[in-house]
Amino acid sequence: MAYGVPYCGAPPMPGDLAGRFNGDPVLMAALLLLTLLHARMLRGDNQRVSLALVGWIMAAGAFLSPLCALSVSLFSARVGQHMILILIAAPLIGLATPPRWERPGHLWPATLAFMAALWFWHMPTPYTATFWSTTLYWTMHATLFGSAIWLWSVLLSHPPRLAASALAAGTISSMQMGLLGAILTLSGHAMFVPHYFTASAWGFTPLSDQQLGGALMWVPGCLLFLIVGLRSMAMLWRALEPARLA
Repeated sequence: MAYGVPYCGAPPMPGDLAGRFNGDPVLMAALLLLTLLHARMLRGDNQRVSLALVGWIMAAGAFLSPLCALSVSLFSARVGQHMILILIAAPLIGLATPPRWERPGHLWPATLAFMAALWFWHMPTPYTATFWSTTLYWTMHATLFGSAIWLWSVLLSHPPRLAASALAAGTISSMQMGLLGAILTLSGHAMFVPHYFTASAWGFTPLSDQQLGGALMWVPGCLLFLIVGLRSMAMLWRALEPARLA
């Protein structure tokens, strides 16, 4: 590969995948430290500690399991890794974090930061660059995962007075994520060069691999943001009910 060996190693073959765990000691130490610091911050609140632990375990699984190696071969695996981080680990960690986003000023920056990170890193040129630069690889994941945690902490912990704004932000997040997923799914040509010669070993063409990745982003993302939006709508309805009945 002209772009060098990616952070997760050379593209695996199907028979090799089971043994391709990521044993990076720096990454494992960093994840453990983040987990311990988060648990320490939440001590005394067992429910939040449990949510945080599950969230960080899911994040560790996305980075340390053979999914890391598979993401070198398949775009759909890389998207699957991102969806685990964005739609499972980040909401759990965001929900575990004590609500500090009471001011409306936090909502829209979080929404825009998440949208910018999602679109930028799933464009062909930046995406390809992460395969030859470990710094860019971790910049991608730090911005995607970090902005997702920020956004979910707002959407899941906002006060009733911000319900309308949270509903709008959740709707926009659902639409933009669904739009990106739809573009990737419905495209008539493969856009991601790193997978041109690696997808076939797994029974995919580069285009079908991209389409599967787009579908993984399109459907689960829209559904989860829709569910959270309905939660904000219910909160808004309850807040308006006394005025409606007066």
